This record gives sequence, structure tokens and C-alpha cells, in this order.
Amino acid sequence: MRHQYATPWIWIFLLPLALDYKATNASTGHFAQFILVIPAMAAGLALLLIAPRFHERSPLRSVVTASMLLCVFGSVVAQLIQDNDSGNYLRVLLPFILFLLGYLVACRPWSEHRIAQFEKALFLGNVISLVFTFVYGIATGGGLEEVRFRIISVTLLGLQGVLLHEFVVAKRYSLYTVAVFAGTVIVELLSVTRSLLVGTVLLFLIAMALSAPSVRQIWRAVGHGVVVASVLAGVAGIAALAVPNVAEHWTQRIFFSEATVSGKDPTTITRLAEMRDQYDQVSASPETLLFGAGYGHYYRYSPVYLPDLAGQFSKQDFYAINEWAAGHNFWVYQLFAGGLVFGIAMPLATLGALAVCFFAYRYWRKVVPNAPMLPVFGRAIMLFAALPATSIGGNPLGPRFSGLVFGIGLGLMIATYTRLQLALPARANRVRSARRMRPAAMPDLPGRIQPGMGRPDLAGTLGMSHTAQLPGSNRPDIAR
Repeated sequence: MRHQYATPWIWIFLLPLALDYKATNASTGHFAQFILVIPAMAAGLALLLIAPRFHERSPLRSVVTASMLLCVFGSVVAQLIQDNDSGNYLRVLLPFILFLLGYLVACRPWSEHRIAQFEKALFLGNVISLVFTFVYGIATGGGLEEVRFRIISVTLLGLQGVLLHEFVVAKRYSLYTVAVFAGTVIVELLSVTRSLLVGTVLLFLIAMALSAPSVRQIWRAVGHGVVVASVLAGVAGIAALAVPNVAEHWTQRIFFSEATVSGKDPTTITRLAEMRDQYDQVSASPETLLFGAGYGHYYRYSPVYLPDLAGQFSKQDFYAINEWAAGHNFWVYQLFAGGLVFGIAMPLATLGALAVCFFAYRYWRKVVPNAPMLPVFGRAIMLFAALPATSIGGNPLGPRFSGLVFGIGLGLMIATYTRLQLALPARANRVRSARRMRPAAMPDLPGRIQPGMGRPDLAGTLGMSHTAQLPGSNRPDIAR
């Protein structure tokens, strides 16, 4: 009876922040954005109170949880020491709080029905964010050069990761999912953002690695990868024909460094200058190196890189830059804000958890390919893998909605790993022994895991019945 209102809480938890936006002026729009956070926080706390609890211990879950709590609550120490502006501190910390809240809510042994609701709300929330951000960016900007930074959804790579799991790993296609994926590629092309395309390629390679747990399956995975690559090439060709300026902008973007005085790409140089100043500040004293400069602390561009930006920045404009928002480089900014004690534990723990879950999925897919909840596990891995992919070009925990989505993705990944670890065979110590193993019969499943749990296809999770399966695919549709 206490779970009677869990479904509406799940939707309230995710959908409001899907409409979060980047204001054209950093000093305005805070009230409207604040209104979107209140229902999400309230719904998250309600879900946290009614969520089921794990009764078994998990070292991986304990390490990740401790690192995230240390990151969020440890930031108070740096704030007390540095006395940063309270408003800036809270605005920068809010996405990290949502990241923690999303993780704590999702890292629970939810039933199959609740997990399906989480996945459905995540997918639709990401689609809404994709469409809303694109329309809002076009409506508030001018030409392509002005709006290209505002049309990108903060969870675009997360949405692509889930879709790539369906295409490459699960080998299932539907008109709806292909259309959504094509839409994400079009936004990437219009944004003229190289880091997004690099992130898409990285997620594509991760999906191929998940789909081929053994050497014999590599060529089959390559064949399915060619299909997805063909879709990407087709969409790129259509976009180039429909908007001729796109190809011109990409050409200028790729070869822009040749037109500069220093011969170096200005975007890369500004990122390096930002990281250098953050590193210089945090290493200036033992106190800041241990506890960090705090979230919301001001940083500039390092003067070391001023000669490399000749012709792009005047000396006056260069020294006028003074930022307090989360830095573009996620990894360096964590060291800058939290130091060695409070900053680096969370990135290292979450990245290590992603690696552990990645190899566990490959092993279980080889040994027990039809294991329950394995599809949920794969989609959660691909969703959270978008966090390091997003960090190539920006801070994935800078925006509020991406913090919430990646927190839920991490929670689902850790929770599913914990449950499957108790039910499925342990990984062999030697690779030699693993090669001789044959697919094992399904063991008795403890707890709430039952055969058939975890919808194997995204379309089934979304309630769509028309899905296409590639010829030759021998993976059964458990939901059917």
C-alpha cells in the first residue's frame, strides 16, 4: 500500500527538469529554473522514503555511496574555509545534490514494474529535453553561429547511449527509436560540436564491446555496427543537403586553427588555460590541495596561454574573464573544488564502477545470455557511460537535468549489478577457464529477481509492440 503513489512520483521526479533551460543571460531566469527543481526534489525525497532496501552487503555499492556522500557533504568544509559566495556555491552544488539524490533513489531493489517506469520516464524525459532545448535555442537566438551552443540537450549522449544499446547490443529497431536517434545526430551536426561526435563514436565502440563478449562474436557485432554507421552517414548526408551551411561550418571548425596567428585551436587553448588556472589555484597551498577551493570559487584563464590566443582575445578581455560556474573539465574541476580529500574520490569510484559493471556484463552475457535483468543492466551501463563521454567537451554535472539523469543511471547500474552478482555465476579467476565454460543453466534466484524480469527491449519498456529484429539474431524476446 505504501507504493500506491510511486509511479506518479517517478514521473514528477524526472519530467519537470527535462524542461530546464540555459538562460540567455546568466543573471536572469533563476526563479523559473528554481520552480522546476522543487517538484523534482520533493518527488525524489518521497521515493527515497518508500523505496525497498537491500539486505545484502555489496562492496561496490558501499564504495560508490561513500564517495558521493563525501563529495557533497565534504564541500561544506571548503565552503567554510574559503567563504565563497553562498549563492554561487549553492547553484554549482545543486546538480551534484540531484546526482546524489537520483543515485540514492535508483540504487534500490525496485520491482520489475517500477524499473520499467524509471526507464520509460528516463527515455521520454530525455526526448522532451532534446526537443525543448532545440526549439528554445532556435527561438531565442539568431544564426547558426549564435544558437549552436543552446540547441544541445545536456543528456543528448545519454539518450544516444540507450538507443545504441538497442541497435547494437539488443539488435532491435523500430521506426520511433530510429527517428529519435536520427534527430540526435541532426542536432549534433547543427551544433558543429566536435566533442559530441567523439562522444557518439566512443559510445558506439562501448556498445560494440558489450555486444561481442567473445572473439567469435566480434565479426557479427561489426556487421551490426555497419548498419548503425550507415544510418549515421545517411543522416549526415541528408543534413548536409538540407542545410548547406552545415558542411561549411564544419569545414571552418575543423580547420579553424590554420586561420589563427598561433596556428592553434582557440577552443582547445581556452580549455587548457582554464584547467591550468584551476590547477595553479588548488596547488597554491597545502590547505587548498587537501580540501579544494570549493564549489562556486572564481577562476580565470592562465596567463601562460595568452600568447597562444593572439588575435582571438585582447589582453584586456583575457584578464576580464572571471568565472564561478562548474569548470568545463569535470575531472580537473573536481580536484579544484574538492581537493584530494573531497574531490577525486567520487570520479574515481564511479569510473571504476563503470569498468567493473562493463566487464561483468560481458562475462554474464557470454555465460548466461538470457539472464533476467541483463537488458536493464546493459541499458544502465550505456546511459552512465555517457557521463565520461560528455566530459570530453564539458562538465556533465554542470546542468541540473544531466546531474539527475546520470545519478539515476548510476543507481540502476549499481543496483542491478548487486542483484545479478548474487544470482549469477562469479567471474572465473583465469581467462583460460572462462573460455572452456559453456552457457550455464539459470540458478535459483534470490530476493526479488524472478525469471522474465527486465524488459529486453526499449520498445517493450515504452509499451510499443512494433519492433523489428535483425535476421539471424538468436536472442529471444523474454517479454514476448
